[in-house]
Amino acid sequence: MKSKIVIIIVPVLLLQLNMWAQSTIPEPIFPKGVKATANFTGTVWVQILVPPDSVFNLVAGSVTFEPGARSYWHIHNAGQILMVTNGTGYTQEKGKPVRVIHRGDIVICPPNIEHWHGASPGSAMTHIALNPHADKGVVNWLRPVTDKEYNGPKDNN
Repeated sequence: MKSKIVIIIVPVLLLQLNMWAQSTIPEPIFPKGVKATANFTGTVWVQILVPPDSVFNLVAGSVTFEPGARSYWHIHNAGQILMVTNGTGYTQEKGKPVRVIHRGDIVICPPNIEHWHGASPGSAMTHIALNPHADKGVVNWLRPVTDKEYNGPKDNN
């Protein structure tokens, strides 16, 4: 009798858990965009939200990293602001531990500081990237992030 109850209850609980998990994953705010073909490891999608212009002097985009995907090391002459809209990811400034980032986090990338960002191994991550003073140049790409760097010590704060 006990085994019959377990056989009935377990599938029902699994179904409920699956429905709950699907209802807690927010829908994307913006379209995924186009697949990036350079300067990233793994699969990354970029949707330009605000193209360069002479009025606002700002470039903005939504960037979606599939699990384990990441940018190359790079710098922004005028800095960059990231707003994480979904998932869990990593970012790192040169010489510092990898910082774990989550939905709702804001990341300030100071001007001319070498850094990278991307998704954690178990989660996709989407962020909105704001690049001010675009007339100074948006990004200078450097080199790939090694697996050793990506898997380095983490700072969860």
